[in-house]
Amino acid sequence: MTTEPVERRSSARSTLAISCVATLLVLINFTAPVSTVQTVRAALGSGPSGQTWILGSISVGLAACLMVAGTLADDYGRKRMFVTGGALLVVSTVVCAVAPVTPVFVLGRIVQGAASAALLASSLGLLAHAFAPGPERARATGLWGAMVGGGIAIGPVFSALLGRATDWRVTYWVLAVLAALVMLWAARSLEESRSAHKRAFDLAGALTLGAGITLLIAGLTEGRGGWGRPHVLVFLVAAVVLLAGFVLIEKRVAEPMLEPAFFKRPAFVASVVGALVTGMGVIGLMTYVPTAAQSMQGLSPLGSAGLLAFWSGLSFVAAPQARRFVARVGDRQQVAAGLALCGIGELALAGIGEDSSWWRFVPGLVLAGLGSGVVNAALAGLAVRSVPAHRVAVGSAANNASRYLGSSLGVALVAAILALAPRGGGAAHEMSTGMSWAAVVSGCLAIAGAVLVALCRERTEPAGAAVPAPGPQVPESV
Repeated sequence: MTTEPVERRSSARSTLAISCVATLLVLINFTAPVSTVQTVRAALGSGPSGQTWILGSISVGLAACLMVAGTLADDYGRKRMFVTGGALLVVSTVVCAVAPVTPVFVLGRIVQGAASAALLASSLGLLAHAFAPGPERARATGLWGAMVGGGIAIGPVFSALLGRATDWRVTYWVLAVLAALVMLWAARSLEESRSAHKRAFDLAGALTLGAGITLLIAGLTEGRGGWGRPHVLVFLVAAVVLLAGFVLIEKRVAEPMLEPAFFKRPAFVASVVGALVTGMGVIGLMTYVPTAAQSMQGLSPLGSAGLLAFWSGLSFVAAPQARRFVARVGDRQQVAAGLALCGIGELALAGIGEDSSWWRFVPGLVLAGLGSGVVNAALAGLAVRSVPAHRVAVGSAANNASRYLGSSLGVALVAAILALAPRGGGAAHEMSTGMSWAAVVSGCLAIAGAVLVALCRERTEPAGAAVPAPGPQVPESV
């Protein structure tokens, strides 16, 4: 009688370890090209548009596939979806490693995004099944959130170091091997779980949402080369039409992929808004910090990657500490406080000029890094508790899709602000002016997001991340 709890605790620890390592690997993959994009561009013969797609293509697969992956994970098995995502990540990373031309590399990155969507959506569902509501689940989801910051910190530095020592392709070979090891570990150790009620697959919803998000991100990506170009306008208009169609479909089908009723839950709205603002108001600006530091302060790719790692590394360190406060202040309030701290930090980045030392970045990055850690620690738990227990992978998917869609919007917003900066005075001066404007806009967005999340009050909101009682789960033999 005493062995079952011990075995369950061991299984839960394995699930936590596998989920955290996979999330770390996903974010390392996500940010790997940031510090080596010029090298990759030269090797593949990419033009300016190709460089943009080298950086942004993984977001297409991520944002477009997260909701579908979450639905399939809940209905057909979270372990099954996790292992499938791991296998797909291995194959797609090898494609990136051997890509002879830009379109092949971009295709590999898009599939990497789809694989990452499967891993992210299913991993939080696996954690919700493995850990009962309460402090243990808060700890598990907090550690999972910390891996987001850790992966962003490691990715550019890891890629820059390997690129300097060997060749940029080695980065992807190493990541492919690591993905294979995680996949085998998951296949051997994870316990299967799924919803007891298998829903009819919402094909129309999946197609309209996936196509709509794909065209939206494609339009935002191509728009950096000129918003008035015909194909950019076609992409954006088609995206609006498809996403509007998705909303209508979800209101009419009997078993929608994303239940409209979820948006009547304040916790769900707070989760989605918090993730969207994190992407749009924080990640968007931070993506440009390495480029700005290279242009204004003349830092090397490795040095500028170190600045990005400083921000995300602080997030990684802060997240496990921040989860301790969830029981006292609540996860929603923690997200609001973290976004406010990010906003203040970004406002502190305004005014950095070409004559400033790179140390001028530090105060703002410290505040934004600590704020990001606070947000990451709470968002995962908020996403899990904001939906019924048998739909936790969908809750995770909606949260993560909002984050990566927001990051695409944020990057496009910063690019547009930089393009509008007054010309003259040299490239460094133009970058300084544009980044100051972008820092103010992004900081205000983060603070506005904090206010919106704070206003998403629940009728009876207990202190801490109270979680609804778990719905029925169907264990399978491993």
